[in-house]
Amino acid sequence: MKLEHRKQKVVSLPRFIARLLRYSVFAAGLIVISVSIGVFGYRYLAHLSWLDSFHMACLILTGMGPVAEMQTSGAKMFDSFYALYSGVAFLSITAVFFAPIVHRIMHILHVDDES
Repeated sequence: MKLEHRKQKVVSLPRFIARLLRYSVFAAGLIVISVSIGVFGYRYLAHLSWLDSFHMACLILTGMGPVAEMQTSGAKMFDSFYALYSGVAFLSITAVFFAPIVHRIMHILHVDDES
């Protein structure tokens, strides 16, 4: 996924949309992986139902907070590490999604990093 250099012309709108779609699919894949980790962790370590596990994983991943109390030490450890992972993952996934948009805006404005 090579981006154009600041001295090159801005890519056409169809190529930009294709790039945005690729980045969006990659970000969606990261979301699916992250939610899956949470769902399986909450299902097998906290013994929540599949729906409750999905609900809990989605809320933790987006920073909303827990909805179920963890009863076992293993569940509490998983919950803690998943929350730490989720904080970094959410910001990283957001950055991946917005990267082509920010790049295009900066490229159009001819922002160079030497000034």
